Amino acid sequence: MGKRRDAASTLMTKDFHQLEWDEAVEDDCRQIVLLAVREDLARQHDWTTLALVPPGARGRAAVVVREPGVVAGLPAVRLALSIFDKDVKFTQHSEDGTHIEAGQSIATLEGSARTLLTAERTLLNLLGRLCGVATLASRYCEQVAGTQARIYDTRKTTPGWRRLEKYAVRCGGGQNHRSGLFDAVLIKDNHLALGAQGGEQSAFTPAEAVGRTREFLAANADATADTLPAEMLVEIEVDTLAQLDEVLPADPDIVLLDNMTCEQLSEAVARRDSAAPNVQLEASGGVTLETVGKIARTGVDRISVGALTHSARCLDVGLDWLD
Repeated sequence: MGKRRDAASTLMTKDFHQLEWDEAVEDDCRQIVLLAVREDLARQHDWTTLALVPPGARGRAAVVVREPGVVAGLPAVRLALSIFDKDVKFTQHSEDGTHIEAGQSIATLEGSARTLLTAERTLLNLLGRLCGVATLASRYCEQVAGTQARIYDTRKTTPGWRRLEKYAVRCGGGQNHRSGLFDAVLIKDNHLALGAQGGEQSAFTPAEAVGRTREFLAANADATADTLPAEMLVEIEVDTLAQLDEVLPADPDIVLLDNMTCEQLSEAVARRDSAAPNVQLEASGGVTLETVGKIARTGVDRISVGALTHSARCLDVGLDWLD
């Protein structure tokens, strides 16, 4: 076990890029907010607010969470407000990644009453969605506490929202899998089936696919240094224990064990520990809150969960007027 533990701790330093709130995330957020404004206003006006609220009216409102959860997206609220009206004062009472209780105020807004009313739904949609993803990620992480398994997201994200939703997963304590097709290699069953079309061989074996990929990366690293990282993770999906045995000597960084039972996962861990302890194992397919703990206890290193982003429910967040 000592050999396996040392190998795991060394390999975990090599991972997919983990998102923080940076320029790329902020730029995606800006595009989403601009689209949301266009959806709500259609390049016109909030006629209800213009009809009822005087131009000089001021207002204060608290952003209140109606149910327990994890905060994510406060930078998105700040950015959205700056697009609506740079003079609105935004005061945070919490930080992204913080666990909060029902009724807790996480921010206060102060400024033009017209702006606050017009921006309300855009702000709450952003915040509710991101807090919902963070809260669900936190619940999955709680279920695997005490094991070596870590929870990873997937590319099953809302189109246009990927960086934001993956950022929210991080706020909830989860890990980011590859951000897209550009930053890691993941060889799946369709790649194996179609990879050798046109030649005498109709399909690659898993080991052949890993070998060909390593050769390609080595041959093209210098020519495409601006786009192809020198150290790119190579992961491959397998469906059976026989495929696992066949691919382990090829030394992929990660083997994804697709839709295996817990008994199969335990056996896969034993075979990996014996044959290639530096290779990480990732369980995937149909993972739920009810099953993730049992999966983690099989000894796998990673569990990827599409539900973190494709099935997260928006957290109930509201705007309560003050004074």
